[in-house]
Amino acid sequence: MITTVLMIEKPLAPVDVQLVTTLHADEPVSFVVLMQPRGDQERLLRALDDVALGELRSAAHEDEVPEGNQALAPAAQALEHSLRELRRAGAQAVGEIVEDHPLVLLRSVVEKTNADEVIVLTAPHLVEEFFHRDWASRARHSVGVPVLKLYAHNE
Repeated sequence: MITTVLMIEKPLAPVDVQLVTTLHADEPVSFVVLMQPRGDQERLLRALDDVALGELRSAAHEDEVPEGNQALAPAAQALEHSLRELRRAGAQAVGEIVEDHPLVLLRSVVEKTNADEVIVLTAPHLVEEFFHRDWASRARHSVGVPVLKLYAHNE
């Protein structure tokens, strides 16, 4: 069985569930899902990404999206939805909300579970990616297993 640590920022769309559960053909996969709630410090970066992607309307409404402690309940719902959909697709899945530094938790989970790989499923973050400060780029230097970055689909 392949153990995959899956880092997400939003609920998995059906196409994303299909993608991550079929990457290894017929081999059984076990997922440990790490759900990153939105943080206050990321508002400017998200707005810059929205502008760079031509989504000016989204940039103007960044302050309306729950952040920090207010983002925990939506993150928990997104995590439960994602775990349910992964299980429905035939995979084993457990998960947790990222409450501290994501890379510290990621490293710990990879070591504790003897994970074979990490998949970072995320929206495009152009500013962070340009400077190699996104999760996937930083994880590649710290977890000791292959890190695959995929872009999440919008529902």
